Amino acid sequence: MKCTLPGTCRSVRTPRAEAREAGLAMSGLGRLFGRGKKEKGPTPEEAIQKLKETEAILIKKQEFLEQKIQQELQTAKKHGTKNKRAALQALRRKKRLEQQLAQTDGTLSTLEFQREAIENATTNAEVLRTMELAAHSMKKAYQDMDIDKVDELMGNITEQQEVAQQISDAISRPVGFGDDVDEDELLEELEELEQEELARELLRVGDKEEEPPVKLPSVPSTHLPAGPAPKADEDEEALKQLAEWVS
Repeated sequence: MKCTLPGTCRSVRTPRAEAREAGLAMSGLGRLFGRGKKEKGPTPEEAIQKLKETEAILIKKQEFLEQKIQQELQTAKKHGTKNKRAALQALRRKKRLEQQLAQTDGTLSTLEFQREAIENATTNAEVLRTMELAAHSMKKAYQDMDIDKVDELMGNITEQQEVAQQISDAISRPVGFGDDVDEDELLEELEELEQEELARELLRVGDKEEEPPVKLPSVPSTHLPAGPAPKADEDEEALKQLAEWVS
């Protein structure tokens, strides 16, 4: 503080003091307008949990408002025309409660939409991270592979398979005995065997034709007893007897 004349004293501020006061003023304005230290935002899981808690609170509020609306409606019905003023007041309260219920419904729908959006975003982000991890793993798995080497390897495998097939065919092919037999000679021998079999069949047929005939039993010499007379003879005899009796 500096005094030049008696009764006239004024404070003298140094540049450092002025700078400190300016800094305090700016920090106050920063806190006032939200320019203070930036806080770390919540994670998606925390935001989802907070939205669920708020939704539960709004659902309870909905239930409370619905109960109050029913109570006011019953009050209006109770008074009816007997106490018109009380009935009208109850209906006005009911209208206000219905407006609050509609607002609560809208707020709850907005919160549900935000929660579902965050859940979908979280799921998509997790899917993208998984796909990225899979892409890196695939790249790492194939980084030591060369398409030319793969083609060469497959060609070698095919060649070895052909060699193995040739070896199998060679092993399974009959060798040695029986390779120099003439097929025409075999057919001629087969034809001779068939001729011999046919001759034996013809001989068996001739033997059957020369066999003696079968002897049948002789006819008996005694006479068989006569059978009953025909019915016409019986009628004729009866007519004769009738004529004799009449005469």
